[in-house]
Amino acid sequence: MSQPAVDIRQNLAAIRERISTAATAAGRRPDDIRLIAVSKYMPAEYVRQAMTAGQHCFGESTVQDAHNKQALIDDPASEWHFIGHLQTNKAKFVPGHFDWLHTLDSLRLAGRLSDQAVRSASSLNVLLQINIAGDPDKFGLPPAEVFRFADELLQSDLAGIRLRGLMTIGRRDATPEQRRGDFTALRELGNACAQRFGSALFSELSMGMSGDFEAAIMEGATMVRIGSSIFGRRPAPSE
Repeated sequence: MSQPAVDIRQNLAAIRERISTAATAAGRRPDDIRLIAVSKYMPAEYVRQAMTAGQHCFGESTVQDAHNKQALIDDPASEWHFIGHLQTNKAKFVPGHFDWLHTLDSLRLAGRLSDQAVRSASSLNVLLQINIAGDPDKFGLPPAEVFRFADELLQSDLAGIRLRGLMTIGRRDATPEQRRGDFTALRELGNACAQRFGSALFSELSMGMSGDFEAAIMEGATMVRIGSSIFGRRPAPSE
């Protein structure tokens, strides 16, 4: 395969600089924000290019594409994040292959993930996906159901999965003010959850992508998911 048409190293450097600038403006430490390079549908060569530039956190949204890529990449330092909607019947493919799941939104899915984590002697950090704006085209828990869901999840005492925080996907065609408002709402919900359940369980906020990650950082994002600004235009999915 030919070399990437985009300069991944240069793009990563530019994104890291923007993250640093946004964090400093918000009175935060840049090192407290994890950059997740969204490599879904990108070839393994692009991931290797990013790794040589010091990037080791990658986001994938389909298990088959991710597994194919992981089989071609040997990097013990890599950290894999599943960021797509996960059907319950595919839960068995996540523990042992991914370090983080950003899209937990059902107790049944949590149970399946726990079963597989125990079976594979692995552990999985999970974030609750929140449909913060009530977008009918998005998956995720309504904000009003989060306390109840977290209560039931924690009472279930599921082995192998560890609750770490919240995630949201920005609504389409939102104005900058609406996006910033959504990020503010997720931060406030995360703070309320931390007060109720403990800060260790709600220390992470995954929000912000290529077009709005600086606003997300200003509102407290600890993880930003950036794809096209690093890898260029995403090819059509093969599955």
